[in-house]
Amino acid sequence: MPSETIQWFPGHMAKTRRMITENLKNVDIVIEILDARIPYSSRNPEITRLTEGKPTLLLLNKASLADPIQNKRWETHYTQGNTHCLLTDCITGEGLNRLSPKIREILADKLKRYEERGMTRRIRAMVLGIPNVGKSSLINRICGNKKAKVENRPGVTLDKQWVATGIGVDLLDMPGILWPKFEEKRVGENLALTGAIRDGILDIESLAVVLCKRMRTLYPDLLSTRYKLGEIPPADELSDYDLFERIGRKRGFLISGGEVNTERTAITLLDELRNNKLGRITLDRITREEVRRA
Repeated sequence: MPSETIQWFPGHMAKTRRMITENLKNVDIVIEILDARIPYSSRNPEITRLTEGKPTLLLLNKASLADPIQNKRWETHYTQGNTHCLLTDCITGEGLNRLSPKIREILADKLKRYEERGMTRRIRAMVLGIPNVGKSSLINRICGNKKAKVENRPGVTLDKQWVATGIGVDLLDMPGILWPKFEEKRVGENLALTGAIRDGILDIESLAVVLCKRMRTLYPDLLSTRYKLGEIPPADELSDYDLFERIGRKRGFLISGGEVNTERTAITLLDELRNNKLGRITLDRITREEVRRA
């Protein structure tokens, strides 16, 4: 899956980069939302570059879909140094009660200066992230109503919108933004697997085979349980593609001649990953040693 063949960077993302630069001076803090299933792959280096110098809080969102052990490791990893990080989830509400206190902690010096001058005003935060990390769902959960457009596909929010909340913070919701070129093949694959890149740009069957490879390496028991595979043979005995076909046969996705309907199998695999039917999975892994070294 060479990155140069991926034509996915539409005009509205270039527009979003300009909007970020133009509006950064109007906010006190940047909230960057990551997908807890891909904490590394979903952190956009363009956002880091564009918002340099502005206080930033990272939210590992969709935490209920990700591996709990990996959640804690990534939260620790991103909390070290001058970065700040919280685990959040718009489905369970996890971490949302910590959001306002954490923002006020980060902005403590600035808020103290306002108080000393007798100034009172609401905190303003810019909400950023790649497409489909749950920005709009999280904003709606914080607000307790539906003010942001929500769909389980990238590219739904196409313009900025200010949203008032009940936690004393006004949120500037920005469209999802990706970056022009993925230097690491694995990053591009992870974004495609989780739906940050819209389907149809990459070959869905090849992507499903990649998922089989990842699952047999990282979560073989979850894969085996979901598709009743028994003990999965090693790759030198059963290739990733053969494993993919075996799943199709187990599901009964056959066409004339007894061949596997590979398109239906691929669609099912990706849908079940994205809808959490495979279990709590983190595709970007970090070891305890790597957390300690950070």
